[in-house]
Amino acid sequence: MPSHLSADRPAAQPPGRGSVEALISQARRLKGDVDAVRRDTQSDGADPQERWQRALCDLALTQLEDLDVHLAQLREGPPPVPDAPAAPPPRTVPPAPRRGSLLSRVGSAEWNLLTDEASWSGELYEILGRDPAAPPLTLDELPSLVHEEDRPKLTAMVTDCLIDAKPIDGEFRVVRPVGDVRTVHMMGEPVLAADGSTASMWAVLRDVSELRRSQRAVSETRESLQRHRHRAQTEHRLAVELQESVLPPWRGSLRLPHQGPETLDLAAHYLPSASSALIGGDWYDALELADGSTLLSVGDLTGHGVAATSGMAMLLGALRGMAMAGTEPGQLMSWLNQLLDATVQPALGSAVCCRYRPDTRTLSWAQAGHPAPLLFRDGTGRTLQAPDGVLLGATTGATYEQAEVALEPGDLLLLHTGGLVPGHSGAETMSRLLDLAPRFDEARTAQDCLRTVVEECGETERENDACVLVARVTA
Repeated sequence: MPSHLSADRPAAQPPGRGSVEALISQARRLKGDVDAVRRDTQSDGADPQERWQRALCDLALTQLEDLDVHLAQLREGPPPVPDAPAAPPPRTVPPAPRRGSLLSRVGSAEWNLLTDEASWSGELYEILGRDPAAPPLTLDELPSLVHEEDRPKLTAMVTDCLIDAKPIDGEFRVVRPVGDVRTVHMMGEPVLAADGSTASMWAVLRDVSELRRSQRAVSETRESLQRHRHRAQTEHRLAVELQESVLPPWRGSLRLPHQGPETLDLAAHYLPSASSALIGGDWYDALELADGSTLLSVGDLTGHGVAATSGMAMLLGALRGMAMAGTEPGQLMSWLNQLLDATVQPALGSAVCCRYRPDTRTLSWAQAGHPAPLLFRDGTGRTLQAPDGVLLGATTGATYEQAEVALEPGDLLLLHTGGLVPGHSGAETMSRLLDLAPRFDEARTAQDCLRTVVEECGETERENDACVLVARVTA
């Protein structure tokens, strides 16, 4: 504040130049670190979390740039004081700020109430978009630059300052001559004469338009992220409910068919992914058919969330209906492919479908781009030779071959979806499961065998969910 307006105040001592230089260096290093983080959060805008991080980085950079400018002004010291309080500002155009410079964001002004004269810094002319050759506006003229909605706010602040000696600290919008609107933060206080009356008012005005824009962006991304999280939670709940309503309700062991001496001892398990949000389209199923045979199937539809579980529900419902009508596995796969190919939202699926006839102990099966069933007998295991079959939904009019294998009492079938063993390829998964053959041979029930699989493969955190179905031919 100029000394001629506060003769009774002690002169402020500038901070040591070395300490200011150190602060400037620290601020610039921090700005570089934040900018590096900002570059790492480049995204296409699809992920709300990344948008949130980027908005925070933008806000931090804006504030650090302002801090850098303020420190530079602090290092350079206050502007020179004019010889007379009423001296008009130099009628010369100040040099244009460098590209990216923020020096024009902070300006100062003084209004002498005794002479009704004003003094503006060159930076204030830049902020308000005024011609530096024009005289500064008086306090009565200043509202003409302010947005109509904000004029009462400015009037109240100035009145409180001049009459009640209250400091000014508030924001208002100014409409510059070119038509753009800027947000200005004004801080000031009255300067009292010897008799206690208000002699003048001084103020520092800061263009905070970019800062407020950054803060709005942060607020908008925060709200967007909250909406995204709420939507994700809702979709997750719907996906869980849909999955639970579609997958077989039985837990523990199941024997099919319910009548007759020749049955399958069954056990199945769903292994969720480590992230509860990634509920996929994996399924397992066992169903007794009208002729006494048993349908066994596992499959996986691409994607996660409600779309994947609803698509899985559609496929599983169609599979059950066609199987109850007597459709053989190969033809059943062809019709499932046709169904998936005709859906509005394109998707791919893989599946294995088996039909076990207990009277002949034969297993007819087909597959669509899915891992083949494993057959364990007498302490050893092997992968069944897979008939030809492409992924469901991959091509129109695909046909699927069908294979048949004879089973014996005590045989164990293991069906599973991809990703059963986290971090392992399909071949590695097969090898690891086949190594369990001696333990399966010692197990008494399908549930015991399933427990062995879960202990071996299910305790490690997995990126995707998986299903496993075990069927043991009883004597």
